[in-house]
Amino acid sequence: MFTGIVEAVGRIAEVTLSKAGVRLLIDAGRLELKDVRTGDSIAVNGVCLTVTALEDQRFAVDVSRETLNCTQGLEQKGSEVNLEKALRLDQRLGGHLVSGHVDGVGEVTVFEAAGECWRLTVRAPDALARYLAPKGSITVNGVSLTVNRVRGSEFEVNLIPHTLESTNLNRLAPGVRVNLEADMVARYVERLLGSREGAAP
Repeated sequence: MFTGIVEAVGRIAEVTLSKAGVRLLIDAGRLELKDVRTGDSIAVNGVCLTVTALEDQRFAVDVSRETLNCTQGLEQKGSEVNLEKALRLDQRLGGHLVSGHVDGVGEVTVFEAAGECWRLTVRAPDALARYLAPKGSITVNGVSLTVNRVRGSEFEVNLIPHTLESTNLNRLAPGVRVNLEADMVARYVERLLGSREGAAP
């Protein structure tokens, strides 16, 4: 479980192909790895991955072909990635509950300055549109953000300077694809309402 509060921006240092998918060696940047062990989970651009090896300030993860098919940006050597270690029970929940299971890949349609901030508009897959709500939460490349506006399958968020400085979202541009995870609470509400509607009178 994660919060969507990015701890560091790392870089994919090596990509090695395997029969099951790829193995990544990730330069962790400023992410503290002293308390990380093999088997621990780290969110990489919003994707929950298991640490399989540690080497100085780098860690390795294996990414299955299924995960690669459902996400973007994990096969690009040299690309920057948002990193967050799994949530501990004694930590503050500064963002929102994030599972690290990407629901779909969206496309940036607008990325423009709005005073000191930046306005980001993303077109989400149609299947995710029903989970979007003004003032609700959405995770973009592992970053917890608040939705300002929704128009069909497009949603708009505001990026403050701190978010731009602390994540790789400053690299976005129209046409760039991003990993999206819908609000977990919205999914449970939908499930509960669906069960109630299907229940016998």
